[in-house]
Amino acid sequence: MFKHYIDEELSLKLVEPEDAEAIYQVMDESRSHLRSWLAWVDGTESIEHTKEFVQMVMNKFADGTGVSTCILYQGQVAGLVGIHAVDRKNSKTSIGYWLGERFIGKGIMTRATKAMVDYAIYEKGLNRVEIRAASENLKSRSIPERLGFIQEGNIRQAEWLYDQYVDHVVYGVTAGEWKTNGQNRGCPLEW
Repeated sequence: MFKHYIDEELSLKLVEPEDAEAIYQVMDESRSHLRSWLAWVDGTESIEHTKEFVQMVMNKFADGTGVSTCILYQGQVAGLVGIHAVDRKNSKTSIGYWLGERFIGKGIMTRATKAMVDYAIYEKGLNRVEIRAASENLKSRSIPERLGFIQEGNIRQAEWLYDQYVDHVVYGVTAGEWKTNGQNRGCPLEW
């Protein structure tokens, strides 16, 4: 098991097959909360779907095109944060995340996302990190805002979310901005 310790209560670990049950459980208990902003929730009907997801993200890690980690809060899976895709040609990536409802309001996602940005910039050597969030999803939007990302624009009707299109707000940070704006590099993620 590969782990990155953020602080005394929070760590990240690479998603592995033995995590499927815990990931599914925290997602399932937060289904109505997560469904508000994540289109994949209704399609995750069983632990088998989660096992398929785990295999997919392990393959992405193996081929160097993505990283998905479990967020462990006091030893429990609280959600996921990861790099969706690495565009080596353009030296950029995007980060996605979700958190179980009972873990909200503890600063978990801000700390976990900061660690993932550090990994993308310092360890992977990428120049740009992007985060997109539905314009009405203020909690998700607050993460890149707290971390000093620049709001770069809006994408109208960017995603079909069950019964309607939602707009996305695009946030970005470059390696130079991240390093210059006083982001303290914590312990590097090493897998």
